[in-house]
Amino acid sequence: MVSLPGLRNRKVVPQRSAGELDAMAAAGALVAATLRAVREAAAPGVSTLSLDQIAEAVISDAGGTPSFLGYHGYPATICASVNDRVVHGIPSAAETLAHGDLVSIDCGAIIDGWHGDAAVTFGVGALIPADEALSAATREALEAGIAAMLPGNRLGDVSHAIECGTRAAEVTYDRKFGIVASYGGHGIGRQMHMDPFLPNEGPPGRGPLLVPGSVLAIEPMLTLGTVKTVILDDEWTVATADGSRAAHWEHTVAVTEDGPRVLTT
Repeated sequence: MVSLPGLRNRKVVPQRSAGELDAMAAAGALVAATLRAVREAAAPGVSTLSLDQIAEAVISDAGGTPSFLGYHGYPATICASVNDRVVHGIPSAAETLAHGDLVSIDCGAIIDGWHGDAAVTFGVGALIPADEALSAATREALEAGIAAMLPGNRLGDVSHAIECGTRAAEVTYDRKFGIVASYGGHGIGRQMHMDPFLPNEGPPGRGPLLVPGSVLAIEPMLTLGTVKTVILDDEWTVATADGSRAAHWEHTVAVTEDGPRVLTT
């Protein structure tokens, strides 16, 4: 493991060796390829279940294992969250995409025991300007969080960067965005969800240290309205409490001495 002087008794975000980061990057590359395949297949009339089947095939054909399938009983390979759904939408044969839908796809894959986790948001055809701005703002918040993945920063610096990226986007797009409450990013490695939890807002300078080899899944979730959510009857799908649109972007990112390394590209 890579270490920094003086950290023996100080809490740090768990570290991975250079070889372990390369192994995680292999899993991350498979996630990225799966998300590309799903996005290319998304079109009016296509069911979210068919997108899930495509994702499962891409992962299995590459020798990987879906991270989500069977996780705490989750029944699918991807989470497909459409319009007012934020995360954890279960793919369904009954749900077909329509022109103008705002779709968030979350996907994880395992190769040689290491996990990759990422999410994208996109439109089915052209989006209305408000939805386009929402997705762009969420991606910009993600990019701000990634930029804060530097040695010597703390977990709270990443949270604060995501929040500041969101507020900067509000100026850029001249509209307010809600930062979804109680959901955020996480540590990741040989398990998909590991400590620490990464809030998408908060004060800087707090929490465990980031050191070379620290890895986090960074995933801002923004809405065009409330920060509050409800869980639907399927006991998985998280939707906005006011029916407003939501977007979700995510990358698995490592801290290195040369700057942030996005492992899910």
